[in-house]
Amino acid sequence: MVRYFCEDCDFKFRHKALNNAWYRLVAGSETRKLGDINVIFCSDRYILDVNVKFLGHDYFTDIITFDYCEGNVLSGDLFISVDSVRENALYYETEFEDELNRVLVHGVLHLIGYDDHTDEQTAVMRSKEDYYLSLRKSLVEG
Repeated sequence: MVRYFCEDCDFKFRHKALNNAWYRLVAGSETRKLGDINVIFCSDRYILDVNVKFLGHDYFTDIITFDYCEGNVLSGDLFISVDSVRENALYYETEFEDELNRVLVHGVLHLIGYDDHTDEQTAVMRSKEDYYLSLRKSLVEG
């Protein structure tokens, strides 16, 4: 089950049912099952606090993923800074919603086991993001 929360920001996520179907599609495509995922939309200040407190990193980020997966069942917490997503959308000259969807799938890909520490890993992650973003569009159109 996917649950959505807001911490330290005023944000309304309007596409819960579509996102849940998309997450099931991504999980199934990667031979995984959807477990319990909490998506926590928050501010830059909130995610910085999480980053410092739990990871010892003193910098802003758009997403922090805590992995609670067991076997092939995807479970975890995805902290998403709405502020950083907005800034990244401006920087990459894309729509806010498109950047948010990229970050949403990025977190699930981390739960699946993909990483982005090296250039090669980042290239694989970006390719997976692009592929699953195209599948999301097919869900919207279909």
